[in-house]
Amino acid sequence: MRNKQVRLNKYIASTGFCSRRKADEFIIEGKVKVNGELVFELGTLISDKDKVTIKNQIIKPQNLTYIKYYKPAGYITTMDDEKGRKTIYDILPEEVQNLKPVGRLDKDSTGLLILTNDGDFINELTHPSVKVPKVYRVCAQGKLNLNDLTLMAKGIEIEKNQIAYADARIIEFENKNTVLEMVLYQGLNRQIRKMLDILGHPVISLKRLSVGPVDLSGLKKGQFKYIKPKQVQEIKNYLKKMHKNIT
Repeated sequence: MRNKQVRLNKYIASTGFCSRRKADEFIIEGKVKVNGELVFELGTLISDKDKVTIKNQIIKPQNLTYIKYYKPAGYITTMDDEKGRKTIYDILPEEVQNLKPVGRLDKDSTGLLILTNDGDFINELTHPSVKVPKVYRVCAQGKLNLNDLTLMAKGIEIEKNQIAYADARIIEFENKNTVLEMVLYQGLNRQIRKMLDILGHPVISLKRLSVGPVDLSGLKKGQFKYIKPKQVQEIKNYLKKMHKNIT
C-alpha cells in the first residue's frame, strides 16, 4: 500500500483472511485490533505501517493469486478433513497450498475448481444473489426424456423447503444411459445428484466444465494453471455486469 490509507475491511480482505463482508462482522464482534487496540468503527482507515490482528492472529497483505484446477475423482474439496479422507491438498503442489477453493466438488466428481487467496473474489463468486452459471457434463443411468428436463427447469424439492433448479439438455444416449449438459445457477450441496436420484436416474459420472467465463481449457486431470491478471479482470468485469443486472 506504500503508506496509502485504505478501509480496514479492504485491508483485511487483501490478506486473503476473509471477505470484506466477513471482515465487517469481525470488527463489529470486537475481534479486530489495530496496533493493539480494539476497533469497532467500520470506516477505520489504516496503512501498511499499522499492525492488524484478528482473534490475536497477525495478518498481512499478500500477493493475490488465482488458479484453475482440474480436480480428479477420489478427493474432497476442503483444506482439512476430520475423517481423514483424501483432500485436494494432498495432491496440489506446495506453491498453491495456501489457496482456498471457490465452491466445492464432491469426492466422486471431477472438473473445474477455482482457488484463490482473494476473500472478496470468493464471496463474489459464491454469493447466492449472484447467479454465476456453472456448466456440467453428466452421465446418468437410464434414458431421460423431455418431461425430466422440464421438471428440473421448474424445480425439484431435494430437501424440505429447498428447491433445486437446472437447465439441462440431452447430448446423447450412451448404451442405456443418458449424457447431459446441465447448467446450475445455485450452489446447493450435491444438487445434481439429488435431483437425478429423485427422478430415478442416479449419476454415473459428473464433471464441471466451467464457472462463468472460466473453463477447463489447457488442463488435464490433476493439473492447474495460474489465471492471468487479464483473465482475472475479465471475471471481475463479468461479476460487475451480473451485479448491475440484479440491481
